[in-house]
Amino acid sequence: MATMKPERASSPWVSRYAHLAPEGLPVLDVACGSGRHSRFFLKRGYCVTGVDLDVSDFKLIDDTDQLTLIERDLEDGMVWQFGTQAYGTVVVTNYLHRPILAPLVAAVAPGGVLIYETFAQGNEAYGKPKHPDHLLRPGELIEMVRGKLQIVAYEHGYINRPRRAVVERICAVNGQLPAPLS
Repeated sequence: MATMKPERASSPWVSRYAHLAPEGLPVLDVACGSGRHSRFFLKRGYCVTGVDLDVSDFKLIDDTDQLTLIERDLEDGMVWQFGTQAYGTVVVTNYLHRPILAPLVAAVAPGGVLIYETFAQGNEAYGKPKHPDHLLRPGELIEMVRGKLQIVAYEHGYINRPRRAVVERICAVNGQLPAPLS
């Protein structure tokens, strides 16, 4: 008898800054994979759009009327602009495709938040990804939001959990007022 893998918890980075997600505005979960961040926000009452190349691994929850899944190759050579809808929260973890970085920032609604975390240069010493196209350069996320979003938090460094890796993370809001830090 096959056993099911336990559901992966949301990233601590996403959990830490989820309080900045504006109520009543939708969440965009880019490269959503099995849906751990989509489920995290659905359980908190948000409408969520999950986008991934293959959504067949997406683990559904009971109440899915607030969920839209889009099966889309984000690397097909056509830069997707994420539609005309602005999102209150844009979440990206463990994914990098540089041509969509500017559209991701543009998709954050006024008052909304971008929560981004992925692998960075130096990660090749610990495993995949190793290719430079899939590793952020130091400060690349800062440059991505400069002049467009207000940085709430930024980190770049080595982590031990959930596995050893070098990561870069940013949380940034679309607004000029100081954001609540906790």
